[in-house]
Amino acid sequence: MPILLLAWSSLLNRRGTALLTVLSIGLSVALLVGVERLRSEIRTSFTQTLSGTDLIVGARSGPVQLLLYAVFRIGQPINNISWEAYRMIAESSRVAWTIPISLGDSHRGFPVVGTTLDYFEHYRFARDRHLTLAAGRPFADLYDAVLGAEVAAALGSQLGDKIVLAHGASDVSFARHDDHPFQVVGLLARTGTPVDRSVHVSLEGLEAIHVGWESGRPMPGRTLDPDQARTLDLTPRAITAVLVGLHSRIATFQVQRSINEYRSEPLMAILPGVALAELWGVIGVAEQALLLVSGFVVLVGLVGLLTVLLTSLNERRREMAILRSVGARPAHIFSLILGESLLLILLGILAGLALLYAGLLIAQPLILSELGILIRLGPPALTEMLLLAVVLGAGLLISLIPGYRAYRLALADGLSIRI
Repeated sequence: MPILLLAWSSLLNRRGTALLTVLSIGLSVALLVGVERLRSEIRTSFTQTLSGTDLIVGARSGPVQLLLYAVFRIGQPINNISWEAYRMIAESSRVAWTIPISLGDSHRGFPVVGTTLDYFEHYRFARDRHLTLAAGRPFADLYDAVLGAEVAAALGSQLGDKIVLAHGASDVSFARHDDHPFQVVGLLARTGTPVDRSVHVSLEGLEAIHVGWESGRPMPGRTLDPDQARTLDLTPRAITAVLVGLHSRIATFQVQRSINEYRSEPLMAILPGVALAELWGVIGVAEQALLLVSGFVVLVGLVGLLTVLLTSLNERRREMAILRSVGARPAHIFSLILGESLLLILLGILAGLALLYAGLLIAQPLILSELGILIRLGPPALTEMLLLAVVLGAGLLISLIPGYRAYRLALADGLSIRI
């Protein structure tokens, strides 16, 4: 402990250089732990988005592509599946429930999900948790809408508000369905999934607002007012995807094969877990590369620490000689250098964590609104603690070099005058 106090006093005497060294290490640590936190939270967010769904069915494309647009609202489908194909799947004796999903519209940048009441009954997330309403009720009327928590928070929407949907992802005037406004009747509780960033309406409601539309725009004289639309048969002609739950998971591969071999149109059924594993395989290389770059940044910071310690030794030759003259042994000098290094690294780690949490506190709402990913502000996870331990160990290992050099300095070397 006296060595650490002496090391602390020595650092205070060189507070300018010490502060820059701490800042350098802190920025490196913030980047390293930040990358790991972002990586783990993205994986957790993706993994917890969907639970209890045995199959996802869509038009034939790629498993990852289907997973991204059907579950995470990322990207666009290349095609739809017919209502007849959906009924074939839903009426199978092996199928317990289905959730049809129709995508393609938006409300002020947020995706619109056309579905049925089965969505609120059977959709599960985060290990079999149900969707719950924070206020209001599910849609019942043709022009009812239920908002996700992030949509309501970002737009300040309340029960009873009128909203206008837009055709496609861009909210431009010529693509808005102004003649068919929806009324907000429900607000979902926060889930930490893409559900929070979605506007939910009925499939029939989506069909009603598209009557008379072709190629993404209304055809003059062919659109109907809201009351006229109510008199029509609004059974969808096509939907985007289907979430499927089976009576027995033993039959999963049999049902998947029968859907993939459906001859009337090209369909594809995927297992969410398998597709998610494939997604991690795609982005895993980028994750490792980013983590490797962060590791090199930390290494640069530690080399900076080594440079500062070695440079300061030449300036502290007389200080070391005085310590030796008053009875300090070479081992004491060695311990002093290691003590200074330990304090600098610990302060750098604390500074890095402070910078990281300050950055997350500022960026958390933006990441949630733009990407739908909730980055937690909790204490460091086990992996992050291991990374910090590696940084500490590497720093102390590097500090052995200036420590050994100081250990070898003779008393006469510090008292001699160099020309």
